[in-house]
Amino acid sequence: MSNEFNAAHQSDARTAAPAVPLLLSLTGIGKTYVEPVLSDVSISISPGQILALTGENGAGKSTLSKIVCGLVEATTGSMLLDGQPYSPASRKEAEHLGIRMVMQELNLIPTLSIAENLFLNQLPHRFGWIDKPKLAEATRIQMAAVGLTDLDPWTPVGELGVGHQQMVEIARNLIGHCRLLVLDEPTAMLTSREVELLFTQIARLQSEGVAIIYISHRLEELKRVADRIAVLRDGQLVCDDPISGYSTDALVQLMVGRAAEAELDLGHRTIGAPMLRVRDLGRGKAVAPTSFDLRAGEILGIAGLIGSGRTELLRLIFGADRADQGEVFIGDQGEPARISSPKDAVAAGIAMITEDRKSQGLLLSQSIGLNTTLAKLTDVSKYGVLDVEAEAAVADDYIKRLRIRSRDGTQAAGELSGGNQQKVVIARWLYRDCPIMLFDEPTRGIDIGAKFDIYKLLAELSRQGKGLLIVSSDLRELMLICDRIAVMSAGKLVDTFERGNWSQETILASAFSGYMNGNGAGNSGAPANPSTAQAA
Repeated sequence: MSNEFNAAHQSDARTAAPAVPLLLSLTGIGKTYVEPVLSDVSISISPGQILALTGENGAGKSTLSKIVCGLVEATTGSMLLDGQPYSPASRKEAEHLGIRMVMQELNLIPTLSIAENLFLNQLPHRFGWIDKPKLAEATRIQMAAVGLTDLDPWTPVGELGVGHQQMVEIARNLIGHCRLLVLDEPTAMLTSREVELLFTQIARLQSEGVAIIYISHRLEELKRVADRIAVLRDGQLVCDDPISGYSTDALVQLMVGRAAEAELDLGHRTIGAPMLRVRDLGRGKAVAPTSFDLRAGEILGIAGLIGSGRTELLRLIFGADRADQGEVFIGDQGEPARISSPKDAVAAGIAMITEDRKSQGLLLSQSIGLNTTLAKLTDVSKYGVLDVEAEAAVADDYIKRLRIRSRDGTQAAGELSGGNQQKVVIARWLYRDCPIMLFDEPTRGIDIGAKFDIYKLLAELSRQGKGLLIVSSDLRELMLICDRIAVMSAGKLVDTFERGNWSQETILASAFSGYMNGNGAGNSGAPANPSTAQAA
């Protein structure tokens, strides 16, 4: 990050605030669905100010930001923009006034190209036809602004990983007039390099007078970029102060009402024989022939940059993509498993929690109960008819175990916050009780208190003898919970570290190694000096 950016954040926000006019003011904002989700929230932001907004899942952060950006109408309260009444009837109206939002759930059209998604409402024309060379050049410039210089502008967005999709969404919202930018969990799927590129853009926007509301559970990230911190708990504003006055532990206590846990006790576990053996499994340039073992009772992490092949490897194991070569064995002996689809994988005892809960993990219009029992409906059915009481009992059990914020098990999954949706996906596979579990970004969008609940659950699963394979962009997370960490770079598994023999520096160096000569298969475009990177 630039020296100018650091210097800007060393000033006392309390001293600077009175000299700057307010851009946006919220007074008494409330929102009620079946029950209140926001109550009497009053807050303001000035041009060039960065306001960190945090709180537990379901605390009301996304609802508040959607009210500001015209996606949801407040039940009570009022807003002023430049001192004038402000009540946008739609997202389009808010954007016309310079209020933009990068949502946690992406707003992209997967069948359209990167270029078309970026400039959908302002496609350049020439003689009545789309000027494709001009569109491609504009796309390259805009993607370069977020650090992605080697993506083909005509690549369908649906073919990109979620991390790259997130960067496309950010790039789209940096086009044109922007006075206030709301970023809802912008780094949840980004690795260290992408985070640094985002912070560079934030510094540029701030210097241009753009106000930013930065929503995140990553408290160290908030302390790095923000002037002020606003904390919501149970729909109410419990803190609105300069962030410099709060330690991480103090912020956690404001969010969840209890202190953060510094360590995780994995308890006594027995690491047994291999449960999953992968031999020379590969697919084109995405995943080079890869071999490793996952042992009973082991938590094996996979680190790497976005585009390094981490997710693609899990999809090959689960049968979601067809491998060009290689085999998967279940157990420490016997014939290779015949896995040509996710159905085959589940039958073989493999579960997978995907990184994209919205499109791949949930039936959003269906209840928590149905989504939880979906992978094992026979256990909540009698003579082919769903036993509603049995389904409700299962849903209630997992709502309590995973602390899912909801009315009850009949609530639609699509009505939950992003983090609570993730918990429902995890609940489904816990109920299925597969011995081998693949987790792709298991704590994406989950607040710090709930993260430790998930970590404890993973530890308990490993004590039960299950084998856990976990992909995460949060290197500190992997170092906290894993027995071993395998590192992928440019589609290759380049190194494996045992607990006690790793450091952030050595893991990051391995993650960058495949790109150092410019011949990597991935699209991360890693910088030449990995020592400057930090864990996401």
